[in-house]
Amino acid sequence: MAFASLESGLSWLDGHIDYERVAPTRRSLPSLDGMREALALLGDPQTAYRSIHVTGTNGKGSTTAMVTALLVESGLSVGSYTSPNLHHVNERIAWNAAPIDDDSLLDLLERLRMIEPMLSEPLTRFELLTVAAFLHFADVAVDVAVVEVGLGGTWDSTNVIDAAVAVLTSIGLDHTQVLGDTEVEIAADKAGIIAPGATVVLGPVADDVAEVVDRRCDAVGAAGLWRYGTEMACTSDRLAVGGRLVDLTVPGGSCDDVLIPLHGSHQGQNAAVALGAVAAFLGWAPAQEVVEAALGSVAVPGRLEVLGSQPLVVVDGAHNPSGAEALATALQEGFSVEGRRVAVLGMLEGRDPAAILRPLVAVGIDHVVCVAPVTPRAMAAETVMGAAAGLGVTAEVAGSIVEGVRVGLELVSDGGLLLVTGSLYVVGEARAELLRSLGRDG
Repeated sequence: MAFASLESGLSWLDGHIDYERVAPTRRSLPSLDGMREALALLGDPQTAYRSIHVTGTNGKGSTTAMVTALLVESGLSVGSYTSPNLHHVNERIAWNAAPIDDDSLLDLLERLRMIEPMLSEPLTRFELLTVAAFLHFADVAVDVAVVEVGLGGTWDSTNVIDAAVAVLTSIGLDHTQVLGDTEVEIAADKAGIIAPGATVVLGPVADDVAEVVDRRCDAVGAAGLWRYGTEMACTSDRLAVGGRLVDLTVPGGSCDDVLIPLHGSHQGQNAAVALGAVAAFLGWAPAQEVVEAALGSVAVPGRLEVLGSQPLVVVDGAHNPSGAEALATALQEGFSVEGRRVAVLGMLEGRDPAAILRPLVAVGIDHVVCVAPVTPRAMAAETVMGAAAGLGVTAEVAGSIVEGVRVGLELVSDGGLLLVTGSLYVVGEARAELLRSLGRDG
């Protein structure tokens, strides 16, 4: 029997184990057997097209968006799979950067429910969405799928593809309870996406991390390793109105004075990595006009996104120390305000709130409105407030994210800054409220 509506289909989906809401540990991480079994029942749709696999501690969302834009502008039909979503699950499965429509998503969920009784074990929610994405990309006959890893690499549900290009954007300390306690251990897990014959595109990382990736390349017989700073680079990165103006170089070509409508100097590095990935996939570097058109239109909601100017309202999903450092640098370089600077901050358990707050306080955040994300993994707002107090910053607790946004807006004048950060779970709900309160459509 078919689902009565998309809502009933999503209710069925939400009835499955959700490791995004309840964090896995090393021992409870699922294997890939269930994924392979389900995909085999559906005719292994993931083999119907070539793919680019993207992992990394930070930058993978922006890089995935840039790779997708470059491939679409190059004339290809492109599927993209990302996570998490900000507002609607449809955002995760896109064709030529447009989210899947409700009817197509409902059809995929119905097909997945039909095969579920044939499986040895039910899939998790993320596994079901991953299978749905691979199936949808085969249905619409994409030329290439750009697949963002959910967590890690080796045991991520997406790691059933043999990608032509494997991208590792960055390596930092995050999800240590699952991936390892050091950057080298985390790199070994993420390098698990490298398949035999793949070209590996590696972002700016430490030498010991690069050595781990290089050893993985040798072990599986990768086609080559392109490293940021050697084979590709952002040779110039300047502040521009509405974003960055960058010069990029990759094997086979270079592009100068490319405007990227994204904030933060790290986006120049992401752009170089994305362009390198596309050059590796195509076998040639896209022309200047292709790069300008593609990167000039790229959007990454919830990542250093400006939603208002008076007061300045910025939302960013920084959830680890390196992300917070990049956010703080971007605020200092690109956003000058005369009024007070207020942050609405909510985090997940397992994070270090002081490590997130410290760089933000250093660039002038003087008041923190502490909230709790709506998830079982939420860190108590009182814990965040304690960390803020320990850094000598005034803080208060709001009863909900919506309330936190309203309090934050009341605290800042037209010449101030309201920042929402700490988790994409917080950013998603806050963004919807801010768009409503600022009179913009989502």
